Amino acid sequence: MSLESSPDKPLRYRDAGVDIERGNALVERIKSIAAETRGSGVLGGGIGGFGGLFELPRYRNPVLVSGTDGVGTKLRLAIAADRHESVGIDLVAMCVNDILVHGAKPLFFLDYFATSTIDPDVAERVIAGIGEGCKQAGAALIGGESAEMPGFYAPGDYDLAGFCVGIVEREAIIDGQQVAADDHIIALASSGPHANGYSLIRKIISDRASPSDGSDKSDPLDLLIDGKPLRDRLLAPTRIYADSILRLLDGEASEYSAKDIKAIAHITGGGISENLPRVLPQGLHAQIDLCLQERPAVFEWIRKIGRVEEEEMRRTFNCGIGMMVICPPSKSEAILRHLEALGEKAWHIGEICKDRHHPDAPPRVIFR
Repeated sequence: MSLESSPDKPLRYRDAGVDIERGNALVERIKSIAAETRGSGVLGGGIGGFGGLFELPRYRNPVLVSGTDGVGTKLRLAIAADRHESVGIDLVAMCVNDILVHGAKPLFFLDYFATSTIDPDVAERVIAGIGEGCKQAGAALIGGESAEMPGFYAPGDYDLAGFCVGIVEREAIIDGQQVAADDHIIALASSGPHANGYSLIRKIISDRASPSDGSDKSDPLDLLIDGKPLRDRLLAPTRIYADSILRLLDGEASEYSAKDIKAIAHITGGGISENLPRVLPQGLHAQIDLCLQERPAVFEWIRKIGRVEEEEMRRTFNCGIGMMVICPPSKSEAILRHLEALGEKAWHIGEICKDRHHPDAPPRVIFR
């Protein structure tokens, strides 16, 4: 019966599309996910309170480092493919990798999940992925928000945002100010496009990869790329580099010290061209040779099918590189060996050079 035909009917929140009981049931379902990430600093009874409580570990001169991000339009592919766990990992990764570049150890994470009408099964799968990401990062999932917003999102759609806080000793902050000419640059492999450039990827799939005459009904996402469906390549979760980067900074190897890690760049939105200069002082440039390692096949598919120019590839996608580490040339081999021992696919990709004619010029990337 319509509201117009029953003007005297009492209205409830549920009539507007928001089911409080369903939201409460979801909280109960995800409490165990958060409990699995609980660390020594977590206080209180867990998920369900007004705020998450976290006791800072003992540091001499602690500095908190925070980061926030989302997953972007990669969510559209995940929703269409009914792949909801991986985007939870993406969410954690995009926040955690940003604070790692400063040498910060992740402490805790909070998420925001917004949808038209909560589907408890889908929401639980998303948050299970967030929990898995937190475990990989060594961060506690101490809170979050699940919001039903009928009329704002289309049925079945949802959006994600996250917030991470880490900690580092003030004297151990990595800020790139010690980077000097002739320093070496080491690349760490990505797992794919991570969570960047998906608006362009989706346009390529829609405009260039789909059949135009309607005669072929095959899904372009079923195309095999290096032995796996394109769908799997594009929905591979973002690498979380917390374990490797923090162990690299622990000084476990005797051949170098943590101070030899002069800068770390997260190759995220903006690609190599935009992100590497963010950690370089004025007057210094990065010379990069992308031919030193074969580019993963998924990026070649994007470039070829989309007819994307090389400059656009470099400033939109990570092109197979998720992180870059800058160190003295005398330490690069030892650091490279240590990263490989930690399970990273890593390689020397370039050097730092000085702009002799313009010592105050903004930093940039020179591709060889």
